[in-house]
Amino acid sequence: MSGKAEPRAAGERTTTRARLERGRGALGPALELVHTGRAPTRAVLTAELGVTRATAGAVAAELEALGLIRVDARPAAAAGSQGRPSHRLDVAEEGPVALAAQVHADGFRAALVGLGGRIVATAPGCETVDADPAKVLGSVVEAGAELLRTTGRRCVGAGLAVPSAVAEPDGLALNPLHLAWPVGAPVRRLFEECVRAAGIPGPAFAGNDVNLAALAEHRHGAGRGARDLLCVATGHRGVGGALVLDGRLHTGSAGLALEVGHLTVNPEGRPCHCGGRGCLDVEADPLALLMEAGRAPGPEVSLLRQADDLVRTQYEDTAVRRAVEALIDRLGLGLAGLVNILNPDRIILGGLHRTLLDADPSRLRAVVADRSLWGQSGGVPILPCTLDHNSLVGAAELAWQPVLDDPLAALR
Repeated sequence: MSGKAEPRAAGERTTTRARLERGRGALGPALELVHTGRAPTRAVLTAELGVTRATAGAVAAELEALGLIRVDARPAAAAGSQGRPSHRLDVAEEGPVALAAQVHADGFRAALVGLGGRIVATAPGCETVDADPAKVLGSVVEAGAELLRTTGRRCVGAGLAVPSAVAEPDGLALNPLHLAWPVGAPVRRLFEECVRAAGIPGPAFAGNDVNLAALAEHRHGAGRGARDLLCVATGHRGVGGALVLDGRLHTGSAGLALEVGHLTVNPEGRPCHCGGRGCLDVEADPLALLMEAGRAPGPEVSLLRQADDLVRTQYEDTAVRRAVEALIDRLGLGLAGLVNILNPDRIILGGLHRTLLDADPSRLRAVVADRSLWGQSGGVPILPCTLDHNSLVGAAELAWQPVLDDPLAALR
């Protein structure tokens, strides 16, 4: 019997290697399916990849060996189900992380983000932003490096979210209006230099904060399942937009697409930094709400926090309600124009816009439907963003993308 066992074992090893070789090209797609929650079991993974069960098993085993996912070979069967339950798949909770950094008008923050968009650790935020981008990026990267030292996690790379269009291919921040940074600041190069100086491994990336929020929401939040996803948000200052098409950000020929903040929604409105008047950027952001409600902004907390708190705690005040209605009407007008041009299958709103939607969802949806051709023909779902730190998660997605594209090459 022993003389027959050895050839059989060798044959099994050969078969396993062959399966893995056939499935090696599926490692990235398989990891993305688990990462985005679309393959919770090995059976679903097999169906999504269009491979045999054995090949899917070899692929899952390889990703588990790389420390990226966890395979539960003995899941509990659901009540009333028949047959043996499929192996459950999830991201590895103790696996590698990406360093995510975000800079906005009221400070900056660093975090470590694992697969699945899970925030593993965050550093205390800073509430001041220096006019020198190199100093700010050095500080936020050092905060991230301290998180890595404290947690002992392996890092796959770093991503940065900034409130500015980031021009490609050079990674220049073309309009950091609310940061007092110079126009055209080379944020990607500066960020990469800080990452290298801190001894953090992996590539470094930079992108617009709303673009990255949209990417995170599409993969892990309110945008899941949408094919053409429009995201519009106002954070601490200004208004931004992003479009995700078939799972990929649409950034235009030079990274500058969807500058929705400079749509005119009130021709007689406030002067805008761009030289125009009545742009969404100055008519539907936190400062605009405070001014519309007759409230002087204070220095204690961020403008976003002040505007959110005003809507949530004083909505019954006549001046506040009228201010909310005015901003909803302006936002709805801008959204209707975008719907006419882009024909998205879903709209998600972030920052103060999410709060406005919560305050009066029927009014906003009615304005969009009334002013847009496609809205009148069936309506476009308008939903609030669901991730609390979506720009940070999106910044991490930039760093995770090379791993999703080719796990073996990225982690070698």
